[in-house]
Amino acid sequence: MTSSANAIIPPVLAEVVRSGFVEGHHRGSLVLLGADGTVEMSAGDPAAPVFPRSSNKPMQAAAVLRAGVDLSGERLALAAASHSGEPFHLDLARKMLAEHGFTESDLLTPPGLPLDPVEAEAHLAAGGVRERIAMNCSGKHAAMLAACAVNGWDPAGYADPAHPLQRLVRDEVEAATGETVPVVGADGCGAPLMATSLVGLARAFRSYVLAEPGTPQRRVADAMRAHPEYVAGTRRPDTWLMRDVPGALSKMGAEAVQAVALADGRALAFKIDDGSGRALGPVLARALRILGVDGPAVDRIADAPLLGGGRRVGEIRAAF
Repeated sequence: MTSSANAIIPPVLAEVVRSGFVEGHHRGSLVLLGADGTVEMSAGDPAAPVFPRSSNKPMQAAAVLRAGVDLSGERLALAAASHSGEPFHLDLARKMLAEHGFTESDLLTPPGLPLDPVEAEAHLAAGGVRERIAMNCSGKHAAMLAACAVNGWDPAGYADPAHPLQRLVRDEVEAATGETVPVVGADGCGAPLMATSLVGLARAFRSYVLAEPGTPQRRVADAMRAHPEYVAGTRRPDTWLMRDVPGALSKMGAEAVQAVALADGRALAFKIDDGSGRALGPVLARALRILGVDGPAVDRIADAPLLGGGRRVGEIRAAF
């Protein structure tokens, strides 16, 4: 998590069990906050800076609102999305571009395939190729282009950290996390990526669910919770959780980052150190259960089978 020679070695958060034999481990750091915002449990070094990757998207969407873009409902949810590339995602992203005079060629996202494997296979079977619109961040980028149109900003440079929109994003990240951004990198989609600690990330999500109605933060949280299928997709854990747990706000990020806030202010954030997404579900489910959240969605999120010869022979399971 950090390059320091004195870095804390992250503890094992999940183990890989095949045929009753533990064949591997996934280490990471984690923090759980109580309803009052205090740290109730931690593992590893949750105060160290990490790149939250797409878990930053609610804050990026709030910055777009602060820039004067009038987004709501499904459009605002898609602005905060890592969408699966299902047809309804791509259709809405195209509409958002057209509404502000842009086309897919204006997106700075790298050409990609749908994030969901089922959708990727269908896309290829239909003769599709890698497209900028199919990349999972196209909704966020369409919203960023809209901010440029509304303000007369240069749309060609919206991914530059010095761009007026990205300065607003940095301000929003720092305000929500309560931390100064220590490092700015480039995300996989090309947009600037603001580092923060896992504690800061959990506090940011907590602040969004507790924000006053009508504020940019609460508008983002409400849109994501009302339209979770636009935030992720029909076969994704963020969608299952926000559908089944009233008031939950959930957003994963690449390299196995996850942040969740519950309606009463309890929150969590974690990162699997090796970036393996296969450990994300079991760790998330265990963290939720420690916070007192259970049910069918949590059971579904926890299930991470290992196959042998096409049949289940083991699992990835939480180890804390």
